[in-house]
Amino acid sequence: AQWHRSHIFLLFPASPFGFNATTMIRKEFRIVLPTTTEEYRIGQLYSVCMAQKMETKGDSGVEVLKNEPYEKDGNTGQYTSKVYHLGSRIPAWIAALAPASALKLEEEAWNAFPDCKTQLGLPMLGDRFTFRIESKHFDNDRGTQENVFDLPEKELKSREVEMIDISDKSLIPPEEYDEKLDPALFSSEKTGRGPLAKGWEAAADPVMCAYKLVTVEFRYWGLQTRVQNYMMGMETKIFAKFHRQLFCWIDEWHGMSIEDIRALEERIAGELSLALADAPSKGSEEVKEVEGGEAPADSGAATSAQKPAEKKGWLW
Repeated sequence: AQWHRSHIFLLFPASPFGFNATTMIRKEFRIVLPTTTEEYRIGQLYSVCMAQKMETKGDSGVEVLKNEPYEKDGNTGQYTSKVYHLGSRIPAWIAALAPASALKLEEEAWNAFPDCKTQLGLPMLGDRFTFRIESKHFDNDRGTQENVFDLPEKELKSREVEMIDISDKSLIPPEEYDEKLDPALFSSEKTGRGPLAKGWEAAADPVMCAYKLVTVEFRYWGLQTRVQNYMMGMETKIFAKFHRQLFCWIDEWHGMSIEDIRALEERIAGELSLALADAPSKGSEEVKEVEGGEAPADSGAATSAQKPAEKKGWLW
């Protein structure tokens, strides 16, 4: 049967009271790094390529639709459009209600470094779902600026700030820990930086800070607070893991030019496209082996004798 966007409303009904009384949530993350901003620009782009390659497996992964220069309102930079195919990463009970092909995230990003903006959308939810990341980057900064996004006083009072220490392994799940990607153990042969001991930020040279303002809004009655808090909580792990990788891969990307990065992006995009094209279809035995997730209590899909597979990955 054809899946229509309206069908998702059966799962997530709108509030009978409307949404004027509910609010989105916003949090500012500050990540201090032992690099310059120009080094970070290269390292970030390299690490995005590597992370996308690592996370594209089976019927889930990243599809790059556009990667091109842009100019808008006097700003120039690089525009990217991507689709994140959730595939078997979604719990089986949700997959039973909506085909994996319908559950995908669309991402648009405008990278006018040192200022960047990323917007995520879920097509079947339309404007009921908003996920936005605004980023600013500063040299010789240890995360002490109080309002780099020029928020009005009211928003500033409600904004929560979280500092992320990339040397703190407790910020990522134990099952995802890799000592080769631990800044507290890693030492760079090219730059001589690391290992990063506790309190490393105070004496780091060079040093910079990435400020990331994350806004989440999920306008569905009964699920809004739960989903918004879940997604915001995931960002701590995602930012920590990504920037730990970025630093520990420094000997791979240090010295690369922006031209080298663009060539790498093109090559990786081609590899991702081929990997997804060869992915097993939904319902195949290969997909069934990795599908799992918690079923609703009354569905009978999971019992104590048949425990569903634990879901791992970047979204579930």
